[in-house]
Amino acid sequence: MNSLFASKQYVIRRKLLKLFGASFHVYDMNGGLLGFSSQKAFKLKEDIRVFASENQSQPLLQITARSVIDFSASYDVVDATTGEKVGAARRKGMRSILRDSWEILDASDRPIAQLQEDSMLMASLRRFLSNLIPQKFNLNVGGQTVEFHQHFNPFIYKLEIKIPSNCAMDTRLIFGVAVLLAAIEGRQN
Repeated sequence: MNSLFASKQYVIRRKLLKLFGASFHVYDMNGGLLGFSSQKAFKLKEDIRVFASENQSQPLLQITARSVIDFSASYDVVDATTGEKVGAARRKGMRSILRDSWEILDASDRPIAQLQEDSMLMASLRRFLSNLIPQKFNLNVGGQTVEFHQHFNPFIYKLEIKIPSNCAMDTRLIFGVAVLLAAIEGRQN
């Protein structure tokens, strides 16, 4: 298993000054590079790839939208080395208007977890007053919580992920969801 998926804490940081698409570096908590993600520009359907390094020679994950319409879109997370679908994330369209909400699905599209923005009040403040308030998401997996926390910086998007040591969910799926959040939610801020 790649060291990226063995880690229980990491930071996703958006690459600066990229004109088209988006790129993200993935670091461990000591600043060591674990991976690189690239989002293709000018695609009707989201297409995000995760690689072991910036040279993009070793693909690890592929995250693709099932449809062009984004309101309640589903995104498949596929292990790029085996072609195995590890799960999916489905945005809850109406619920996400005021407070972002996602349903996490297993490889057979059965719901296994919920991902939700921290609070209705904070979500409303972000949407209507200032996008400078960092987002925080909680992924509830069988009584455990995986935390996704955006750090305040008006110039750089930075998302920290903390996975409990005994978390039952496949780390590849958690990581795919984190990259999806950085790509989708990050460009809204």
